[in-house]
Amino acid sequence: MDNAPKTVTSFVRSVQLVKVDGFSLTWSMGKDGHIKSRWSFDGYDWEIRVYPDWSSAVLVELAFLSEPRRASVKRAFLRKARRPSVRVVLGCRLVDPTGKLEPSMEVNEQGVFRRPKECITKVLINRSSLASSGYIRGNSFTVQCTIDVLKEVPATDPIKEVPVPSSNLHQHLAELLQSKTGADVTFLVSGKSFTAHKNILAARSPVFMAEFFGDMKEKCAGHVEIKDMQAVVFKALLHFIYTDTVPEFDETGKEVMVLAQHLLAAADRYRLDRLKVICESELSGGISVDTAATSLALAEQHNCPQLKAKCVQFIIRNREVLDAVLATEGYKYLAASYPAVLSDLLKSSLSVGESTSTDAYS
Repeated sequence: MDNAPKTVTSFVRSVQLVKVDGFSLTWSMGKDGHIKSRWSFDGYDWEIRVYPDWSSAVLVELAFLSEPRRASVKRAFLRKARRPSVRVVLGCRLVDPTGKLEPSMEVNEQGVFRRPKECITKVLINRSSLASSGYIRGNSFTVQCTIDVLKEVPATDPIKEVPVPSSNLHQHLAELLQSKTGADVTFLVSGKSFTAHKNILAARSPVFMAEFFGDMKEKCAGHVEIKDMQAVVFKALLHFIYTDTVPEFDETGKEVMVLAQHLLAAADRYRLDRLKVICESELSGGISVDTAATSLALAEQHNCPQLKAKCVQFIIRNREVLDAVLATEGYKYLAASYPAVLSDLLKSSLSVGESTSTDAYS
C-alpha cells in the first residue's frame, strides 16, 4: 500500500452519450449482452458498456484499455517506483434527448486502473423503474457517462511537471485537406471534385500507393475518376485518411447506418483495415429489422465475420424478428446474391431451438 501523501490538484473530464435502441427487445440480451462505445481522451483509450438486462437492472461498465503512463524520474523515486495508475470517477445518469425531462440523479463509482482491460461497474436503475420513468423515447434510452481522471502530485514533490499538450496532428492534416495547399491530385466522384495529396494517400492506403507510385496508369495522372462510389462516401473516406476519424459516426439515425455500409465497402476497396473495423463496429451496434439482411449481405461480401455473426444472432432471436426481416427488400437482395448464407441462417436457427422450416428461406 502506498502511504505517500498526495494532493489532488486537478482533473480532466470527458462526457459521452450512449444510446440504447430497442429497449423492448433488450430483455432477451441476458446479463452479458451490452451496447458499447469507445473513445480516447487524456491519452488513454476507454470503453463504456451499457448492460440493459443485467439481473433486471441497467448496469454501466467502464473499461480501461491502455497502459498507465509512468511518472517522471523524480516522482517514480519518491513513490518507490510503484506501478503507475490512473484514478477515475465514473458518473452516470439518464438524459432525455428531447429536453422535456431533466437528467436523472447521477450515480458515481471510483476506481484505480493499473492494467489494460480493468473495469469498474455501477448499477444505474432497475429495468422496471426505467420503463416507467419517462426516459424511454421511441423505444430507446440515452445514458450520459462522465469520466473524471484525477491528477495527483506527491505533497513532498515541489517540482511541477511540464504539461504536454495532446497531439493535434490530425487537426493540422484536416486543415491541409481543407485548404488544398500543395494538393497534387484531383478526384472526380459522382460529379464532384476533391483535391488531395498523393503522398498522404499512398502512406495510408496500399491501393493508392500502387496507383500513384507503382506501375498503374494513375501514377502520373493529376486527375482520377472514382466510379461506383457516392461523393459523400468518398468525402468521409478522405477525412479518415487525413485524420483517422469519422465524425459522422458521432450522430445516430438511418443515414449514419447507410453511410457506414457504403464506407465499409470503400474501406475494403482501398484496404483501410482500421476504417473497415470501425464501420463493422458501427453497423454491429445499429442492427435493426430494416438493416439486418443488408448488413449480413455486406458482411458476406467483404469478409466481416463479427458483423455476420451479429446479424445472424439478431435475425434468429425469435420468430417475430425473423418474419419481419424476411419481408424486407434487403432480404430479397440477400437471397438473390448470397444463397449460401441462407443455409447458415437455417443451421443457426435450428441450433438455438427455433422452429423455422426450410420453406421460410425459399
